[in-house]
Amino acid sequence: MAHISIDNGNLIVEIEGLDKLWTLKSRLTIPLAHVRGATVDPGIVKEPKGLRAPGTHFPGLITAGTFHVDGERVFWDVRDPAKAVVVQLADERYARLVVQVSDPHASVALVENALSN
Repeated sequence: MAHISIDNGNLIVEIEGLDKLWTLKSRLTIPLAHVRGATVDPGIVKEPKGLRAPGTHFPGLITAGTFHVDGERVFWDVRDPAKAVVVQLADERYARLVVQVSDPHASVALVENALSN
């Protein structure tokens, strides 16, 4: 699971617990200027993941780490699809972040409000 926050003009994604081990990341910091938006998307887990490098993928259990699909790099940290949030990025290492958060609608509202200011 991840925790999304906004700090000093940056989107901060903190990876929590053992997910740090599965994703091989503990924190992602993205300038808000490079964030296009965020959506709640429980259906995204059904999309092809592409090549995993590095990361963990046990279908139906966990998708975590960096995946390469259609020429894009996507960061995943999802166990429960119902809590998946997709953050679209531009000019960043990752084209998208797909992360599980405790309250998807609140996290999306946080990001969208930060982008509108």
